[in-house]
Amino acid sequence: MTAPLLELHQLGFAWPAQAELLDIPTFRLEHNQSLFLKGPSGSGKTTLLGLIGGVQKAKRGTVRLLGTDLAALSAGARDRYRVDHTGYIFQQFNLLPFLSVAENVGLPCHFSESRAERARQRHGSVAQATTRLLSHLGLPQNLLGRRADALSIGQQQRVAAARALIGQPELVIADEPTSALDTDAREAFLQLLFAECREAGSSLLFVSHDQSHASLFDRSLSLAELNRAARPPEL
Repeated sequence: MTAPLLELHQLGFAWPAQAELLDIPTFRLEHNQSLFLKGPSGSGKTTLLGLIGGVQKAKRGTVRLLGTDLAALSAGARDRYRVDHTGYIFQQFNLLPFLSVAENVGLPCHFSESRAERARQRHGSVAQATTRLLSHLGLPQNLLGRRADALSIGQQQRVAAARALIGQPELVIADEPTSALDTDAREAFLQLLFAECREAGSSLLFVSHDQSHASLFDRSLSLAELNRAARPPEL
């Protein structure tokens, strides 16, 4: 059997002096799969994504990405592993406002030689990969040199998606990236995101409190289904 892209086993996490927030016995995300994960604010979604990315360390259990136990890596090694294999679309996009559109998209390739090499192999150069991604995501070439803070919300969202996708990371994580868009714009963006993930061979883990588009994904789960800490105690 092929190992899953991402696997959690007996994962537990609590913030200092607080009750356990996450208690996840098992979870798998397969290669080339899109998964919608639903949970209300405060349910631990963002904390879970931090554990998957290696930003936080679990108190117990394991997080394996591409077969590697993230807890076995040093902090620096986890950072390098994350940027090599994971693209992230943040809720507020987290673009660097003083950089251009093209510079923002190319940032992962600056920090990850493996992603830069994949971009060069597929498109000839990081610059060409940037131009191609932005074009496929609906941004015209005349915006490449514009500062990121001069863009509309919808344009910033597309730049953030291109930054996550450049260099074909195996996993793309999207944390409430459509919360500022209306319903029609959300679906249009999701279809573009699906198409780019399929072409890059990336799995998509999409986290949101809004379940209106969950049926578009290969799988849909509620965090409460996974997280024993969110369930009421048995009588």
